[in-house]
Amino acid sequence: MEPQETLMELSAVTTTVATADEARRLARAVLEQRLAACVQVEPIASHYRWQGALHEEVEQRLVCKTTAGAVPALLALLREQHPYELPQLVVQPLQATPDYAGWVRQETVP
Repeated sequence: MEPQETLMELSAVTTTVATADEARRLARAVLEQRLAACVQVEPIASHYRWQGALHEEVEQRLVCKTTAGAVPALLALLREQHPYELPQLVVQPLQATPDYAGWVRQETVP
């Protein structure tokens, strides 16, 4: 039996925007400032209530892979540059293999 691999802590910050162009713009800003090592963008269908009405929209979800230490600056950048009045900003803890976590840490060092 192989010994269990020790996983390392990372964070994922998720937000959504209306268009692929907005997603690309935010992803680029995040990566240029080295606030995440990777930003994954995927189209999704969102169903939600906003200002008393039900909505259904196609959106782009961005998932930013980063370190816990970079989360405050990443959230600040997303708040500043986000096109929505009330952006979804969700932070989730992740566990990653040491090799992947090491790469994320290396890429998020300014």
